[in-house]
Amino acid sequence: MIIECRDLHKEYSADNRVVTAVHNVNFSVEKGEFVVILGHSGSGKTTLLSLIGGLTVPDRGSVFINGIENWQQSDEDLSDMRNCTIGFVFQFASLIPTLTSLENVLLPLSFGKRPRGDYQQALEILELVGLKDKANAFPSQLSGGQQRRIAIARAFINQPDIILADEPTGDLDEQTEKEILDIFRKYNEKGMTFVVVTHNTHLALTQKDARVLEMRQGILGDRISVQEKIKDMIGAV
Repeated sequence: MIIECRDLHKEYSADNRVVTAVHNVNFSVEKGEFVVILGHSGSGKTTLLSLIGGLTVPDRGSVFINGIENWQQSDEDLSDMRNCTIGFVFQFASLIPTLTSLENVLLPLSFGKRPRGDYQQALEILELVGLKDKANAFPSQLSGGQQRRIAIARAFINQPDIILADEPTGDLDEQTEKEILDIFRKYNEKGMTFVVVTHNTHLALTQKDARVLEMRQGILGDRISVQEKIKDMIGAV
């Protein structure tokens, strides 16, 4: 297993009450899988990605990437893992406004001990996402959808083993969404592992050969088991 979550649990305090974002999740992903997690806003899917990626510390439970537990690593090793092993596609593009598109894509090479991408590769990835002609443009000169595609290109520059994508096509038109997902599947065919979270049922259910799970109220599982677990939780209160 390239990803393994064991009894993963995370709570937050909000408005004088405790919100369970991730509830005792047990979840594993084999190398080369394409997994889609479907859930409404507030279901906990973004928190789950953050826990898997080593960006958030769980209240209890463990996350293993390539057999190594995230929070048993040194800060340096954890940072290196986030930079080289995992590519993040966040819900918002989060581009550096003073850098060009090409410079934003190359940015991850400035960090970590094992940079693996290069200038020519960055141009090739920009071409894949249809924005090679925008290599020297700044974020303010790009549409929201174009900024999102730059952020997606940035996630691939270090040739990571895993891509964690949070609503990767949320602000893209239908045609661009299809093009981006086609790129994801091409990389997946080369052995890259994908975990994509979305609220878009059509997107989730049209991904051929993908494993589709559902998340509700912090509970992850197949669509039927999630509903039954929530009923059990309500009945136990």
